[in-house]
Order: sequence, then structure tokens, then C-alpha cells
Amino acid sequence: MSGMFMQIIQGKVGDAGATMATLERWHQEVEPGATGFLGSTYGISDDGTCVIAVRFESAEAAERNSRRAEQSQWWARMERNFVDGATFHDCDDVTMLLSGGRDDAGFVQVIQGRVHGRERLHTLVEQSGDLLSRYRPDVVGATVAIDADGCFTETVAFTSEAAAREAERAPRPPDAARVIDEEMSHLDDVHYIDLREPRFVSG
Repeated sequence: MSGMFMQIIQGKVGDAGATMATLERWHQEVEPGATGFLGSTYGISDDGTCVIAVRFESAEAAERNSRRAEQSQWWARMERNFVDGATFHDCDDVTMLLSGGRDDAGFVQVIQGRVHGRERLHTLVEQSGDLLSRYRPDVVGATVAIDADGCFTETVAFTSEAAAREAERAPRPPDAARVIDEEMSHLDDVHYIDLREPRFVSG
């Protein structure tokens, strides 16, 4: 685990263009004063699901930012984009693989579920980082975040969607298959959200 803090914000939005424009405004107007901000990954899926993964150096840094007037004013604009409100996952259990990702990644897949056997899952996630570096050149980074209720969110950044799909169809080496299959066995209610036009910001 890295010691960092991650907040996942997600929900259906009515206007993808307006939502992305509002998110860009955060980086222009709010980020400059956001002490402890490390970076963010965000995008909107084909069905209108917006996912925002924001990284801070600590929960305290994220809380300080949330109390700023600039943040409150921005959120008042942002929350109007969500059709039925937004869901928040506050995660101080965060693991980064392959340095988390690169700003030039062309595709992000978000994997979500509910964890059982958290400690064993941590071991498997650490093992998967080595396997990704050996077998999946299409993967340029990933971040795993788990909140206090056991909700699991993994963001996997790929060079492109085409490269990701091609690699998915290829046979998996036995050691990789073993780790991935056991990792998935520790997750319930798994679902995937594809962000075909992701945005990345580094603090």
C-alpha cells in the first residue's frame, strides 16, 4: 500500500460535454490551491457513467481541500451534472501498479466490486504488478483503491483500447492466469466501466 488517499466519485450524467468542461474548470480554478493533490483520472462511459478518481497524499489533505470555498463553489456546479446524484468512495487503502499510469494512455477500464479476503487480495495485487510488467505491455499502469466498506475500484490504463482487446483474446500464461483467477475470486458483484476518452492530470 502506498499511504496515499483516493476518492472515487461517480454517477450518471446528462450532458457529457458539459460535465467534462466542468471537470476541466477544476484543474484551472481549484487545483492551484489544492495542497497535497497528486493527480486524477476521469472520463465518461458510453452509457453516461462519469468516474472521477482523485489522489491526495493523505485523507487530511483531501479534507482540507473539501473545506475550501473554491471547492464548494465548484462542486455546486459539478453536482448539477449528475442525473441522480453522485456516489463517493473514500479510500485510504490504495495500491499503485507500474507507477499508476501515464498521461498518454488512450483507454481506461474501471473494475469495481466488493472485497472479501482483503489481506490475501493485497498479496495478489502486488504479484499482479510483476506479471503486468512481464506479460502486458499494453498496460501502462493501474491503481487499486478499497474503501472502509470493502468497495473495490481498480483503474487500469492501457496504451489503447485496440491493444487491450487484442491482449484479452490472447492465451494467458499459467502463472498470470492463476493470480488473476484467484484475485477475481476475492471480488463479488464485479462490473466494468470503459472510459474511451480518459483524461489524466498530475499534481
